[in-house]
Amino acid sequence: MPPAVVLVTGVSRWLGGALAAELAADPAIDRVIGVDTVPPAPEVLRRLGRTEFVRADIRSPLIGKVIESASVDTVVHMNISATPAGAGGRVSMKELNVIGTMQLLAACQRSPAVRRLVLKSTSAVYGASSRDPAVFTETMQARRVPGGGFAKDSLDIEGYVRAFARRRPDVGVAVLRFTNLIGPRIDSLLSGFLRMPVVPTALGHDARLQLLHEDDAVAVLTRAATGDFVGTVNVGASGTLLLSQAIRRLGRVALPLPEPAMGSLGRTTRWARLVDWSPEQMRFLNFGRVIDTRVLREEFGYTPRYSTAETLADYGRSLTPVVRAELVDDVTASARSVLGSVAGGVHAVQGVVDSVAGRRRSAAPSVPGLRAVRDA
Repeated sequence: MPPAVVLVTGVSRWLGGALAAELAADPAIDRVIGVDTVPPAPEVLRRLGRTEFVRADIRSPLIGKVIESASVDTVVHMNISATPAGAGGRVSMKELNVIGTMQLLAACQRSPAVRRLVLKSTSAVYGASSRDPAVFTETMQARRVPGGGFAKDSLDIEGYVRAFARRRPDVGVAVLRFTNLIGPRIDSLLSGFLRMPVVPTALGHDARLQLLHEDDAVAVLTRAATGDFVGTVNVGASGTLLLSQAIRRLGRVALPLPEPAMGSLGRTTRWARLVDWSPEQMRFLNFGRVIDTRVLREEFGYTPRYSTAETLADYGRSLTPVVRAELVDDVTASARSVLGSVAGGVHAVQGVVDSVAGRRRSAAPSVPGLRAVRDA
């Protein structure tokens, strides 16, 4: 049975607004209420359709009045900030993420009308380290627990949601652990990082990337809000790319730096308002992260339309390359040709050496005593 009244937090951001618009276009849903602390931009507001926007802070008790007065039966929580600068600093970010979630869950617990809760979480809860497995399943935990920032907030939020599920077993709870989102319209951390003409990388590291297209993210959230899946699910596209491959395919220039310098660079880019990366997110650029998506396909019932490579290619169409792909291909082909020639020359020289050595061995006199000593 489809929901009657859906409340979406974080509706002023692209993903929250896109989800609200998708739900509002469904005639089976009576009302869609969008909540955020700031009003949506004009282009987002036009896309919201019949969504009712309410300017409210989930950290205040007002959110409980909104849920109770509208008889909300489905809550999709997406108002979780990944950037301290965007949230007004680390203290405000933690208050919005953790305290805001606690207030929202308290309001949901008091309302008997609420029967479904969807949390947009992140695969960052698995951390990033050199001890990580090849892929993370939903039952695994971080080998190195995140010490702060967005990843730590997300771990705390998931803990509060599990406690809420124990207190309200009648509410169906779905936790969606998204991998890195990217696309031509969404403004995500990774898209901002890869948009820079010169992309810094950690010397000696080449992180594995698993992406998710913005359209697939909206489709998964819509299915979670209107469906009956209960539990935790990893959400990511098929396939992986190395960070170096992604930089090259987007026509950017990689700048390898010593690993200790990456932390200083993160602070510099945050100060310059270029990219707001936390230390935990900078670690991701060293090691990357890959998640298993069997539950998504087989139990949740959704297969992403875009693979990781296709997602990156679609995002790349919105960028002007710094280095033309044709130039990269020409340089790569030339390098392979040179290496092939060198390898061929080495094999030829080795063949001559082996041939001369063979002739010398066959021409050497046979010494029975020496042969006996060798055999002994």
